[in-house]
Amino acid sequence: MEWKQSDKGVFLVNVLGIVYNPKTKKILIGMRENDPYIKELTWCFPGGRPGYGDLELHLKQAIKSKTGLNVKIKKIVFAKTHPEKREFLSIYYYCETSKEHAKAGGQFKELKWIKPTDVKKYFTTSVHPEIMKFLRALK
Repeated sequence: MEWKQSDKGVFLVNVLGIVYNPKTKKILIGMRENDPYIKELTWCFPGGRPGYGDLELHLKQAIKSKTGLNVKIKKIVFAKTHPEKREFLSIYYYCETSKEHAKAGGQFKELKWIKPTDVKKYFTTSVHPEIMKFLRALK
Protein backbone atom coordinates (compact mmCIF):
# COMPACT_ATOMS: atom_id res chain seq x y z
CA MET A 1 0.00 0.00 0.00
CA GLU A 2 1.25 3.48 -0.86
CA TRP A 3 0.80 5.69 2.21
CA LYS A 4 0.61 8.84 0.11
CA GLN A 5 -2.41 7.42 -1.74
CA SER A 6 -4.36 6.73 1.44
CA ASP A 7 -7.01 9.25 2.41
CA LYS A 8 -7.45 8.03 6.00
CA GLY A 9 -5.42 7.20 9.06
CA VAL A 10 -1.92 8.17 7.98
CA PHE A 11 -0.24 10.49 10.48
CA LEU A 12 3.15 11.58 11.72
CA VAL A 13 2.96 10.82 15.44
CA ASN A 14 4.34 13.10 18.15
CA VAL A 15 4.39 12.17 21.83
CA LEU A 16 4.43 15.18 24.15
CA GLY A 17 4.81 15.46 27.90
CA ILE A 18 2.90 17.88 30.08
CA VAL A 19 5.67 17.87 32.70
CA TYR A 20 4.29 18.97 36.06
CA ASN A 21 6.08 19.61 39.31
CA PRO A 22 3.53 19.07 42.14
CA LYS A 23 5.71 21.00 44.63
CA THR A 24 5.83 24.20 42.60
CA LYS A 25 2.52 23.60 40.78
CA LYS A 26 4.18 24.56 37.48
CA ILE A 27 4.61 22.93 34.08
CA LEU A 28 7.67 22.93 31.85
CA ILE A 29 7.67 24.33 28.31
CA GLY A 30 10.50 24.74 25.84
CA MET A 31 11.22 27.33 23.16
CA ARG A 32 12.12 26.17 19.66
CA GLU A 33 13.20 28.25 16.70
CA ASN A 34 12.65 27.60 13.01
CA ASP A 35 10.57 24.45 13.30
CA PRO A 36 10.77 22.74 9.90
CA TYR A 37 7.20 21.44 10.04
CA ILE A 38 5.10 24.09 11.78
CA LYS A 39 6.48 27.56 11.07
CA GLU A 40 4.29 29.20 13.75
CA LEU A 41 5.67 26.99 16.53
CA THR A 42 7.76 28.63 19.25
CA TRP A 43 6.96 27.39 22.78
CA CYS A 44 5.79 23.79 23.20
CA PHE A 45 5.72 20.77 25.48
CA PRO A 46 8.81 18.52 25.38
CA GLY A 47 8.64 15.31 23.38
CA GLY A 48 9.19 14.19 19.84
CA ARG A 49 8.47 11.75 17.05
CA PRO A 50 8.94 8.17 18.23
CA GLY A 51 10.22 5.22 16.28
CA TYR A 52 8.43 1.89 16.36
CA GLY A 53 8.10 0.48 19.84
CA ASP A 54 7.18 1.74 23.28
CA LEU A 55 5.78 5.29 23.01
CA GLU A 56 6.15 6.00 26.73
CA LEU A 57 9.78 4.88 26.76
CA HIS A 58 10.50 7.14 23.80
CA LEU A 59 8.79 10.06 25.55
CA LYS A 60 10.85 9.57 28.72
CA GLN A 61 14.04 9.47 26.63
CA ALA A 62 13.04 12.57 24.62
CA ILE A 63 12.22 14.55 27.78
CA LYS A 64 15.51 13.48 29.37
CA SER A 65 17.55 14.53 26.30
CA LYS A 66 15.75 17.86 25.88
CA THR A 67 15.45 18.88 29.55
CA GLY A 68 17.74 16.68 31.62
CA LEU A 69 14.73 15.57 33.70
CA ASN A 70 13.59 12.10 34.61
CA VAL A 71 9.80 11.90 34.65
CA LYS A 72 7.09 9.50 35.71
CA ILE A 73 4.40 9.13 33.08
CA LYS A 74 1.02 9.06 34.79
CA LYS A 75 -1.54 8.86 31.95
CA ILE A 76 -2.53 9.89 28.45
CA VAL A 77 -4.39 13.18 28.56
CA PHE A 78 -5.51 13.70 24.97
CA ALA A 79 -4.68 13.07 21.31
CA LYS A 80 -5.33 15.47 18.44
CA THR A 81 -4.37 16.56 14.97
CA HIS A 82 -3.30 20.16 14.40
CA PRO A 83 -5.14 22.74 12.30
CA GLU A 84 -1.72 24.10 11.30
CA LYS A 85 -0.54 20.68 10.05
CA ARG A 86 -3.37 18.12 9.74
CA GLU A 87 -1.12 15.09 9.22
CA PHE A 88 0.48 15.52 12.67
CA LEU A 89 -1.09 13.46 15.42
CA SER A 90 0.03 14.53 18.89
CA ILE A 91 -0.49 12.33 21.92
CA TYR A 92 -0.26 14.30 25.18
CA TYR A 93 0.87 12.53 28.35
CA TYR A 94 0.71 13.82 31.90
CA CYS A 95 4.14 13.43 33.52
CA GLU A 96 5.47 14.36 36.94
CA THR A 97 8.89 15.28 38.23
CA SER A 98 10.14 16.41 41.62
CA LYS A 99 13.14 18.22 40.11
CA GLU A 100 13.15 21.94 39.45
CA HIS A 101 16.42 22.34 37.58
CA ALA A 102 16.10 21.66 33.87
CA LYS A 103 18.62 22.37 31.12
CA ALA A 104 17.66 23.06 27.50
CA GLY A 105 18.94 20.49 25.05
CA GLY A 106 18.11 19.15 21.60
CA GLN A 107 16.09 21.68 19.63
CA PHE A 108 15.15 23.69 22.72
CA LYS A 109 16.84 27.08 23.06
CA GLU A 110 15.26 27.84 26.43
CA LEU A 111 13.11 26.16 29.08
CA LYS A 112 10.62 27.82 31.38
CA TRP A 113 8.49 26.68 34.33
CA ILE A 114 5.09 28.38 34.12
CA LYS A 115 1.66 28.24 35.72
CA PRO A 116 -0.42 25.71 33.78
CA THR A 117 -3.00 28.35 32.90
CA ASP A 118 -0.33 30.61 31.34
CA VAL A 119 0.24 28.31 28.35
CA LYS A 120 -1.72 30.51 25.95
CA LYS A 121 0.54 33.46 26.84
CA TYR A 122 3.47 31.55 25.33
CA PHE A 123 2.15 29.14 22.69
CA THR A 124 1.82 30.58 19.18
CA THR A 125 -0.03 27.52 17.88
CA SER A 126 -3.45 26.19 18.82
CA VAL A 127 -4.09 24.74 22.27
CA HIS A 128 -7.07 22.41 22.24
CA PRO A 129 -9.84 23.18 24.79
CA GLU A 130 -9.41 19.70 26.32
CA ILE A 131 -5.74 20.43 27.01
CA MET A 132 -6.67 23.77 28.60
CA LYS A 133 -9.33 22.05 30.71
CA PHE A 134 -6.71 19.57 31.95
CA LEU A 135 -4.21 22.37 32.67
CA ARG A 136 -6.78 24.40 34.63
CA ALA A 137 -7.37 21.36 36.85
CA LEU A 138 -3.67 21.27 37.80
CA LYS A 139 -3.81 24.51 39.81
